[in-house]
Amino acid sequence: MKYVLVPGGWQGGWAFDAVADELRRDGHLVEAVTLAGLEADGPADADRPPNLDAHIDQVAELVERDDGTPVALCGHSYAGMVIAGVADRLGDRLDELVFIDAYVPADGDSCWSLTSDGFRELFIDGVRADGRWVAVPDGLDPRARPHPLPSFVQSVRLGDRPRSGTYISGGAWPGSPFTDLTERLRGEPGWRVHEIPVGHNIARRDPRSLAAVLGALPSTGCS
Repeated sequence: MKYVLVPGGWQGGWAFDAVADELRRDGHLVEAVTLAGLEADGPADADRPPNLDAHIDQVAELVERDDGTPVALCGHSYAGMVIAGVADRLGDRLDELVFIDAYVPADGDSCWSLTSDGFRELFIDGVRADGRWVAVPDGLDPRARPHPLPSFVQSVRLGDRPRSGTYISGGAWPGSPFTDLTERLRGEPGWRVHEIPVGHNIARRDPRSLAAVLGALPSTGCS
């Protein structure tokens, strides 16, 4: 199994370093993605922040380059929007779709529409400086970078393909926009729900448990 790991807002592929080490130790292939605009040396064009479509295109191109190895596409937080778009386009190429304390959109949803009032306020406050990039919130890793606002507010376009997969919840942390979603998915056919109750940033707080859940995924294909 190859794991393609897509980080959430403000973060790069480095967010999954400890998880990737655990998976590679067990013999898995891993590719942790840094989405466009979140590069360590800053965006290629600060005046043109990438939108959600650009991030979906980026990850879809990566999956399409694969040599046929079974792929588990995993997204944390905002990246649930990205992997949902990729799965809608390339679902037959994916063996597993994994949402890690992440948004699970329907057609027309955006990160903005699905998140909580607290996060909307954070986005608005963070973008006051230039109207393009949402500043890094307090408490994140020093490697975090401002996040492109268009990717948070653009709606995703999804077809009629049934959506299912694995959902890994970080539990009921304060201000979580995912609590109701987690409970809803527990009752929906086609979904497997796991809980690692350490808060939102599961990859940082309990990488071993996250890697164990990912490593035990059945390679059965997803929709």
